Amino acid sequence: MITNRSMPPGVIIPELAYDDVIVASEWLCRALGFRERLRIGDHRVQLTFDGASIVVTERLSDDAPGDTTHAVMVHVADVDQHHAQAKAAGAQILQPPTDYPYGERQYALEDPGGHRWKFSQSIADVDPGLWGGTLITDTP
Repeated sequence: MITNRSMPPGVIIPELAYDDVIVASEWLCRALGFRERLRIGDHRVQLTFDGASIVVTERLSDDAPGDTTHAVMVHVADVDQHHAQAKAAGAQILQPPTDYPYGERQYALEDPGGHRWKFSQSIADVDPGLWGGTLITDTP
């Protein structure tokens, strides 16, 4: 599997939405001991803790379609194979496999409980600075 500097460490990565991403990430670092790894504008921050990660995301307005307070991202070896397996099992696909400039191929689904899942495969090692990210620390 390719290692991509634009992706946080870990296989299962919770994504938590907040009204103010910067305030929330600073609090999570100060109060809970997370470390800021990567900042993407003021709408997304990757935090690490003892080799694992979470992503703090911007909460959209209450009436935004598809808005969620949380999701789970899972790093997989083959996103197309995983997508085919999920689709064959009747999963509600929200977004088909798509390549992104930050070096990931991802798809999203919603499970029977209404939980959002994003599955991601690293397809290139991309410097976060090339797509607007600011790498704070590259160590977990």
